[in-house]
Amino acid sequence: MKNFALIGVGGYIAPKHLQAIKETGNRLVAALDIHDSVGILDSYFPDTVFFTDADAFINYINEQQVAGNRIDYLTVCSPNHLHEEHIIMGLEAGLDVICEKPVALYPESIQRIKKAEQQTGKKVYTIMQLRLHPAIQALEQKIRNAG
Repeated sequence: MKNFALIGVGGYIAPKHLQAIKETGNRLVAALDIHDSVGILDSYFPDTVFFTDADAFINYINEQQVAGNRIDYLTVCSPNHLHEEHIIMGLEAGLDVICEKPVALYPESIQRIKKAEQQTGKKVYTIMQLRLHPAIQALEQKIRNAG
């Protein structure tokens, strides 16, 4: 079982990540969102420690790591313009990071993320959830059949 933290739990894509974490038998131990009315979290992981303050969230992660309570991944579901900041925050906390595309909005942001990966020895894993959407899969099949 892997332990996850998640940023942006109140966002559009977060329920897909919550579902994936749960269905794969993993655990969400900490979540962050600027809004505290994100009841979706309780339906998946009622014991998750929830934060509205980023500093308190990252302090909690650091405390858990020091105490030997391993957190393996940070999942970033925040708005695109915050991805770089949140990815680097996770890497610096000693976590591998999962982030929806786009990872960053500017080429220089990618360079900063790559540098943080090198410095921390941790990795960023980029995914595109929509590739699994039934409508997208149907479109792909239609294109394959037409060719």
